[in-house]
Amino acid sequence: MIAEVIINSNVKNLNRTFDYNIPFEMEDKVNIGSRVLVKFGNIKKLEEGFVVNIKDKSEWDSLKDISAVEEKDFIDEPKIELAKWMARRYFCNVSDCIKLMLPPGTGTKDVTKRVKEKSLNSVRLLKNELEINEDIECKVLKSEKQIKVLGFLLDNDDVLISDLEAITEVSRAIIKTLEKNGYVEIYEKQVERNPFLHKVIEKSGKLNFTDEQQHAYEMVETAIDDYMNSEFLLYGVTRIRKN
Repeated sequence: MIAEVIINSNVKNLNRTFDYNIPFEMEDKVNIGSRVLVKFGNIKKLEEGFVVNIKDKSEWDSLKDISAVEEKDFIDEPKIELAKWMARRYFCNVSDCIKLMLPPGTGTKDVTKRVKEKSLNSVRLLKNELEINEDIECKVLKSEKQIKVLGFLLDNDDVLISDLEAITEVSRAIIKTLEKNGYVEIYEKQVERNPFLHKVIEKSGKLNFTDEQQHAYEMVETAIDDYMNSEFLLYGVTRIRKN
């Protein structure tokens, strides 16, 4: 499989694709939109690029392999197509348009300066209800706190460990013991960052047009009501008055 790669550069001469071979062990990891590291020219340091197409053959006989895949940093195919359109429309590099679509804080080439994906410890069951009930009946499970945790997980599987501790009022040690005995698994779960989580947004009151804005609005409204194909050039203050 061959990947067409756009090098992450604002140099105009590099605003085109370069073919790279996808090693067999990377075929399941490389998608259109993948962020990859490749050997480029005589530069010893690996260059970053974005896969914009995947094909079966290349017109070139000798191709370099993709060196690495940054699996978690990729965008989907529709965004790649949008980036190509933006590059044609605004005469800029495709790579610059692609970077506009990456999650905030991940556009820089310096990996150490990128915003890391947030992950939290979560808990999920490894045994089904029948197995758990059998262990309770056979006195394999005796701890009321452990049984309480398992009962909650049977109704609410895959829970953040902090939430599980708070709701069931048990310690981390109880959950760790259940993990040790093969009842649950504690694993890292990625969570989406919410930039507005702690931001207080005040609800605005009713807004009124200025006199000039009201006049312009009425003219446009009249033209629409009369099915007139009119053109309007709006000029002036864009602010709207509060009551």
